[in-house]
Amino acid sequence: MSTTLTCPSLAERFNCTGFSRWVNSPTGRGFRLTAGTTFLVVGFLLRDSGLGIALMAWSVVPLSAGAFNLCWISAVLGGPLRSMTIRQQQA
Repeated sequence: MSTTLTCPSLAERFNCTGFSRWVNSPTGRGFRLTAGTTFLVVGFLLRDSGLGIALMAWSVVPLSAGAFNLCWISAVLGGPLRSMTIRQQQA
């Protein structure tokens, strides 16, 4: 008789970390919105350079995560996309 150990997935391990708890909290959501806005504004100020264009493009990631309450890291690792679902699993 063999015993198979199942290890938690990368997403489950990530979602158990303190960083995940913080980034999926209301404070983390505010930070994501602030960071995304900052990337967008700085990118706009530097819009004539490649760096400015890159910053404006990158701003979509934290802005969408904050605006729609998403966790892109968890989703990339195969876990839930919605921060509310992650918080429910953490409780």
